Amino acid sequence: MLTTIVIVTYNGMPWIKRCLESCAKYSTVVIDNASTDETVAFVKKQFPEVKILAQDKNLGFGQANNLGMSYALKEGAEHVFLLNQDAYLFPDTIEVLLDFQKRNPLYWVLSPLHVQGDEQRLDRKFSNYMSFDKNPDFYSDFVLGNTLKDVYPIPFVNAAAWLLSKKCLATVGGFDPIFYHYGEDDNYCQRVLYHGGKVGVIPTAKVIHDRENRKSQVIKPFSEAYYSNKVREFKYIHANVNTFNEAGLNKKLIFYKKLLFKAILKGSISQFINLKLELLLIKQAKFEIIESVRKNRTKGFSYLSFSENK
Repeated sequence: MLTTIVIVTYNGMPWIKRCLESCAKYSTVVIDNASTDETVAFVKKQFPEVKILAQDKNLGFGQANNLGMSYALKEGAEHVFLLNQDAYLFPDTIEVLLDFQKRNPLYWVLSPLHVQGDEQRLDRKFSNYMSFDKNPDFYSDFVLGNTLKDVYPIPFVNAAAWLLSKKCLATVGGFDPIFYHYGEDDNYCQRVLYHGGKVGVIPTAKVIHDRENRKSQVIKPFSEAYYSNKVREFKYIHANVNTFNEAGLNKKLIFYKKLLFKAILKGSISQFINLKLELLLIKQAKFEIIESVRKNRTKGFSYLSFSENK
């Protein structure tokens, strides 16, 4: 059964050599999001066996992965492994995940443990996904020396190292294009659970996620990044196929209108202008969300250029 690794790159020179070296045993496709460094030339020269799909613009994480997953399916892949450019496999990572998924086909999305670059700690964000509220047994089993479970089911784990079955792709499809970067994997896990699949972490498999030294972006109020985050959060909450409620969308719009009215009463022109723009963006997102939920509640290879009939 063919397994294809899909890696999205953008200015990936600090990591791509080690990343691709860790993938040597598998068919691998790289989708480059218009890097401005030497990523594309380096991959072509140093890893000629790797298929590279170089883009002339940055498609974002989700849409670039959709290209890679579509390519993998056309090549006959029965399993697809999504790997970040800043992540490195251990020798048996994929084998361990594959073995479990073949025996437990309802686990459509499987992840290994994510460890930091120095391999001394779990990745910080990954640790949050495994909190007591998400799975009460995970940390207790490790700390108390209990027998580790074969899998720890959770509602979400980030898509830095995902094993996806073809069954998953045939039912859930690809990443929803209403998310450009961040939020697409949250939305995907919501859809997996809606369609009856499971998301799990295998404690005997590991991947290095080499990002702990990266600085967080400081977002200024009412900047482009600020508005982008607001809209993404709105989509993340309201495009959830499990909890979608159009009345909730309308309630949020009414809330913004009240804020606008208060800004007028206070005579705050700048606040009024900023809130008005935010409301406009939220209104636009409302119609995207309604269509998104309709489509994502339907089974199929959504957002992927692949059909079983071709």
